Amino acid sequence: MNKVYHVAKTGSDHNTGTAESPFLAINKAAGLAAAGDTVIVHGGVYREWVRPKNTGISNTRRVVFKAAPGEKVVIKGSEAVTGWEKVQGAVWKKTLDNGFFGSYNPFAANIIGEWVVHGHEKHLGDVYLNGMSFYEVVKYEDLAAPALRTEILDDWTKKMTPIINPEQTQYVWYAEVNESTTTIFANFQSHDPNKELVEINVRRSCFYPEITGIDYVTVSGFELAQAATPWAPPTADQPGLIGPNWAKGWIIENNSIHDAKCSAISIGKEITTGHNQYTRRGDKAGYNYQLEAVFSALAKGWSKEHIGSHIIRNNTIYDCGQNAIVGHLGCVFSEIYDNHIYNISTKREYYGHEIAGIKLHAAIDVQIRHNRIHNCSLGTWLDWQNQGARVSRNIYYNNNRDLFVEVSHGPFLADNNIFASKDFITNAAQGSAFINNLICGDMQYYDVLDRATPYHLPHSTLVKGYTVVLSGDDRWYNNIFVGAAGADRTGTAQYDGQTASIEEYLKRIKDRGVGDFEAFLEEGKQYVYINDNAYLGAAKAYNREENPVVDPGFDPKVSIIEEGAQVLLSIELPVSIDKINGKIIDTGILGRVRIADANFENPDGSELVVDTDLLDEVRRNGTIIGPIAALKNGANRIRVW
Repeated sequence: MNKVYHVAKTGSDHNTGTAESPFLAINKAAGLAAAGDTVIVHGGVYREWVRPKNTGISNTRRVVFKAAPGEKVVIKGSEAVTGWEKVQGAVWKKTLDNGFFGSYNPFAANIIGEWVVHGHEKHLGDVYLNGMSFYEVVKYEDLAAPALRTEILDDWTKKMTPIINPEQTQYVWYAEVNESTTTIFANFQSHDPNKELVEINVRRSCFYPEITGIDYVTVSGFELAQAATPWAPPTADQPGLIGPNWAKGWIIENNSIHDAKCSAISIGKEITTGHNQYTRRGDKAGYNYQLEAVFSALAKGWSKEHIGSHIIRNNTIYDCGQNAIVGHLGCVFSEIYDNHIYNISTKREYYGHEIAGIKLHAAIDVQIRHNRIHNCSLGTWLDWQNQGARVSRNIYYNNNRDLFVEVSHGPFLADNNIFASKDFITNAAQGSAFINNLICGDMQYYDVLDRATPYHLPHSTLVKGYTVVLSGDDRWYNNIFVGAAGADRTGTAQYDGQTASIEEYLKRIKDRGVGDFEAFLEEGKQYVYINDNAYLGAAKAYNREENPVVDPGFDPKVSIIEEGAQVLLSIELPVSIDKINGKIIDTGILGRVRIADANFENPDGSELVVDTDLLDEVRRNGTIIGPIAALKNGANRIRVW
C-alpha cells in the first residue's frame, strides 16, 4: 500500500511521519519513501542535503517529494551565521571550526576542472546578505575598498558586457583556511551582519542522491538555493544543486532554483566514467578523455532503457554561476519546457568554456521548448552528439549569445523561436535546420577539422561512427532576419559559394577525382537548402536563395517588452513580407543529413511536421513566415509569455 509521509518544522525524526506526527528532516522521509510513496513537506526553511535512498520503478510508481499546497518550502545548502566581529570599517569576520562544514568545506575548495579558463584561485564558498551573494576577492587587502565594477569581459566574444547590479560588486568576502578553522572576512558596506540574515553555503547540493540508479523521482513546488556546486565539465562528475545522479525518469517541476555556485539542475554524467583526468594527469587532452567517457558510459549501460528521459518543466532558475541546466550523456531523451531561466554567469567571478543557461552534451532526442531564457552569458549550448534534438518555441533575449551548436552532425532542428539578442548563434556544426524563427543577431559560422566527434544510430545511444565538421548540410526556411545597422553577419550570406543541393555537392566531389576522404576535405563546406526567408535592415541573403524578401531600407523596430510577468514582442513588418507564402515544412522537405544518414523526425520515429507556432497555434500553408502565424505587415504587438 502506498504511503504518505509528512515533514514539518514542528516535527521530530522520532515521530511516525503522519500528518499528525510529522518528521522534522526531509532526509528522514527520503530514507523511507519507496516506489509509489509521497513525501509532503510543510512550510519553512530546511537546511539539509536531501539524498533519496529508494528508487521508483515506473512513471506510475514514482517516489514523489512535493511542497504542501499553498506553503512556502525552502531547501538551502547554506547555514545562517551569527556572531560576526568587526575588524575595521565595513569589514567583519567570523571564525568557524572546520567541523562546522563536515567533510565538505567549500571555502577550501577551488573552482577547478577541464576548460576553466580563469578563476582557479576562486573558491566554491559564498556569502549571502539577505539573499544577495557576495564577490570573492583573492587578497585580504582588497576587502577594505572594493572597486565598483560596471562591466565584465565576455571572454568568448571579447566584448564588454554591463553588470546587472554593479553595487553588488562592492560586497566582497575573503577566507583564510587552516587545519582547524575557517575565518571568513566580509565587507558588508553599511550593514551590521549581526542585525541581518547572513548565510554561507556549506553543502554541495540540496537534492541529489549519493548513489546512482535512483529512478522515477518527482520533486515539485520547492525553493532550492545556495549550494556550493563544483565546476561541471563533460569530462567530470556533474553534480548540481538538484539532479538524479545518473538515473532515469526524474520530474523536476514548479520549483524556484537559484544561487548554485556552478550548476543548478544536473542531468549529467557520473564520476566512474571519468573525473577531470586531464586536470589531474595532463597526459592526454580533455577531448580524448571526453571520447573515452562516451565509450565507458556505453559499457556501463548508457541506453534509453536505463538513463535519461527526464522532464524539467515550469521552473524558475536564476543567479547561477555556470548553468541553469547541465548534462553530458545523462540528459538523453529528456524534455525541458516552460522554464524561466535568467542571470546565468552574469557575475563572472570565474570563466570557462562550459557556461550557458542550458549546456548539454549528447542531447540525443532532447526537446527544449517553450522556455524564456534571457540575461545569460549564453542562452543554450548544444555540444557534441547533438542528434535528434529540437529547440522549439522559445524566447531568447538580452543574452550575450542566444545559441551555440558545436561539433555535432545532426539532425538538429530550431523552429518557431524568437532569437532577439545581438548575437544569434555560433554555428560550428552540420546537419541543422532553422525554420520559422525571428533572428535579430549575428551568426558565427565555421568548420571544425581538428576534433572528430561521435554520431549515433537514430534515436539510440549506440555510436555509429565519428568524424569532423565540414559545415553546411543546413536548411533555412521561413525565417525573418533583422540586421541592426552595421551588422555584417546577420542572415545567410556566409553560405555564399556553397552548393545548393546534395546532388550538386556529390557531383563536385566525384569530379575532383581524388582519393577517398581527400575529395571531401578539398571541397570543404557542404551544400545548403535556403529558401523563403526575409532579410530586413542590414541582414543579407545567401546568393542562391530562391524567393527571398530583401528590404535593406526597412527598420522593423524589434523590441522585447517586459510588463510584470508578461513578455511582449513589438515588431513592424513591411508589405513585401506577404510575397512569401510560408510552406509547412516536414520530414519530406528536410530530407536526411549526410553524415548520420538520419532523417529529421520526431523522437518516436514518426514524421516531423513543423506546423505549430510559438503561441501553440496550428499553422496553415500560406501563413506568414516567422515564429507567430498571426504576424502581419505593419505594426505588431503580441504577448509571447
